[in-house]
Formats: sequence, structure tokens, C-alpha cells
Amino acid sequence: MASFGWKRKIGEKVSKVTSQQFEAQAADELGLVDNDDVDWLHEAKRKKGLLLEDCLAKSKRLKDEGAILAENERYQEAVHKWDEALQLTPEDATLYEMKSQVLMSLHEMFPAVHAAEMAVQRDSHSWEAWQTLGRAQLGLGEITLAIRSFQIALHICPASPELWNEDLHWARKLHEQQKKAVKTETATQERTAQGETSGEPIPDYDFESDEILAVCAAIAEKEKTTLSSKTVVIMSASGTVETVTEKEECAAIPDGSVFIKAR
Repeated sequence: MASFGWKRKIGEKVSKVTSQQFEAQAADELGLVDNDDVDWLHEAKRKKGLLLEDCLAKSKRLKDEGAILAENERYQEAVHKWDEALQLTPEDATLYEMKSQVLMSLHEMFPAVHAAEMAVQRDSHSWEAWQTLGRAQLGLGEITLAIRSFQIALHICPASPELWNEDLHWARKLHEQQKKAVKTETATQERTAQGETSGEPIPDYDFESDEILAVCAAIAEKEKTTLSSKTVVIMSASGTVETVTEKEECAAIPDGSVFIKAR
């Protein structure tokens, strides 16, 4: 028959020093809970700071991942990464500026302009954001607004050769071409309008007047004289050529009652 022994009590082999330390720590925590002077606001701010640090770290990781995807021309995935990062750090102007560049590569100009405007709103001193906004505006055909954006970027960073030689120069060239096209179109419309107004109207003839009837009678008389005689050339077998004029009876000269009066 099997015999059973008593189980050892938990903590039987715990040292006395360890037990005393544990009891002292528990007493301190109990006193902290019972104390009304605890700065809970400080504790909440500390926890919030830790959460913010976590958000910043995760946002930076997502931003870097999106940049790598954009370099490999995986633009949609890059936009998705940056949207996730914006959920964590919605005031990061760099994320909006990078997103605008990728949207321009996808030929989505309206969202690109919106993203660039968001970047400018969050950091109005970023010349890269103004440059991206100007390029997006050029994509929409807003040349005047694009020139203004490039000028603001140059005011912030006047030493940038890219802004001078590429962006602003190209925008001004497009602006001159636009002005010439508008001027040519306006001149063409003016010439067309002048041609329409200067055209002489077709006169309204009175076909029932006596003058018209007289002219018609004269034309009929002339045709009767021409058709009243016919000249026929006859060539005989011997080679003799003979001209014979035949007279035909023609109707009398038509009077005014013959013509149909019409208008």
C-alpha cells in the first residue's frame, strides 16, 4: 500500500532577507496607493511621452521603408507606407512632400497638389515643399501659380541652382508660350468677327418689277434671233464645200404675260 507524505509549504526555502525585502516593497506600494499626494498627472505625461516616442520611431521606420519602395518605383506601396506613417505623425510635412512627388510620378495631379499644399501648411519655411507644390501646379497647367511657388522657394533658398535653372526657367518659358498662344487665338477671333460683320448683305431683288420683265424679254429676243437661222456646212463627194443657211420659224416675241412672276 502506497504511503503519501505532506507537501512542502511554498516559500519554505526562501531566505529571510529576501522575504523581508519583498514585504518592505509591498508596504511601500501600499503606502503609495493610499497617499493622496501622488502626482498622477506626471505619471500620465510620462506614459504619454513613451507612447509618443514609440509613434515617432514607428513613423520614421515607415517613412524609410516608403522611401526605399519609391526608389524601386513601387509607388503605390510607398504611398501606403506613408499613409500609415501619417496616421502616427500627421504634422510631418516631409511625409506629405514625399507623397506628392510619388503621386506626380503616378500622374495623379490633383492629389499631388493637395499633398503639397498640406506640406506647405505644416512647414511654410520648407523650400522643398514649395518646389514640389510648384511642380504639381505645372502638371495641372496652373503656370502662374507655379511661378509664384517657385519664387517663394527661391526667397527661402536663393542659392539653389535647380530652382533657378530648371523650375523657374521652365515655368517662365511655358508662360511666354501661353501668352503667345492666347494672343494668336484672340487675333484670329477678331478677324473672324470682322469678316462676319463686314460682309455685304445679299440684295433683295424685286422679281415682279418692270425692269426685270424687260431684261427677260431682251434675253428671249436675243435667243430667238440666234436660233432663227442655222448654218449647215455640206461637203460633196467631189470635195466641194457648200454652206447652207436654213431659216426657221420662230414664235413671236414673248410679252410680259409669258413670264412667271415669282418672288
